[in-house]
Amino acid sequence: MLDAANYTPRLKADYKDRIRAALKEEFGYKNDMMIPKLDKIVLNIGCGAEAVRDSKKAKSAQEDLSKIAGQKAVTTKAKKSIAGFRVREEMPLGAKVTLRGDRMYEFLDRLTTIAMPRIRDFRGVKPSFDGRGNFAMGIKEHIVFPEIDFDKVDEVWGMDIIIATTAKTDAEAKSLLKHFNVPFNA
Repeated sequence: MLDAANYTPRLKADYKDRIRAALKEEFGYKNDMMIPKLDKIVLNIGCGAEAVRDSKKAKSAQEDLSKIAGQKAVTTKAKKSIAGFRVREEMPLGAKVTLRGDRMYEFLDRLTTIAMPRIRDFRGVKPSFDGRGNFAMGIKEHIVFPEIDFDKVDEVWGMDIIIATTAKTDAEAKSLLKHFNVPFNA
């Protein structure tokens, strides 16, 4: 039986033991505090037109996202009304969750080892960084995660995954994520 008080996620231990030293050698950091690390992972599901037609869709997306993250997701609401899309202010349109600490490392481990290999025709992720060391990617089907029971899914959602790091440049962030086994295609 696992002792919850002494449990450390596999990727977190790998970061402390191996990845920090590899990054320090690769980029020649003089201080250990300069070594980039993961800051947070933000998951987002936007329901769009389905949520406008049926308000239960946003609730369904929130429940699915909570299962995937292992943490309660919050409902995202419209900031202002848009008549052309039949959207009213404060109407629920999706769900989001921010992961930090151990849950963040556990999610990244499940993403790279379980979910990504289950994506159809997967050839790696496109390295799309924002210029400040943060990485964003999208998944077309949230059902690739093992927490989602395929038979009970009423709607297949797309999902945004944003990985925020403390890296100053995209090269540092890409190297950090490569050490975490994120499969880049280029």
